[in-house]
Amino acid sequence: MNLPSFLWLWKIAAWSMGLALATYGVLFFSGLGILSTRINRQARPASLRKFHIISGIVLCLLVLLLLAIGLVGTIGYYGSLGHSPHLIAGLTVVILVLLSGWSATQISPQKSWARLLHVGINLTLFVGFIFVSLTGWQVVQKYLP
Repeated sequence: MNLPSFLWLWKIAAWSMGLALATYGVLFFSGLGILSTRINRQARPASLRKFHIISGIVLCLLVLLLLAIGLVGTIGYYGSLGHSPHLIAGLTVVILVLLSGWSATQISPQKSWARLLHVGINLTLFVGFIFVSLTGWQVVQKYLP
């Protein structure tokens, strides 16, 4: 690809990453709210679960958008992939987010393992987001004048 500038693409990526991190934070706190009602054996507001699910879907979509931007931008700029550890970090986060979404669909009273898997994946995702943010910052430095 011989596009004049990828700056517009990187702006979308920056906003998407910021929104993804904010959404992860929202999911963390809404998940704590769900856990709290479970531990205290309180009635959980139906809107809390619905909000958590919708936020999770938003996170999945944002991460897939970031994957598409990263692939298009990198191939367009360099002609190939694998120029930094950011590729591994990004793919790891994409896989973790999609696994988290899948594990969420498995949660039920009959599948007690699914909730533990979901929480474990999301705790691991925290480390993944740190890794992808640090490597992403290195990538950004390459494109700045």
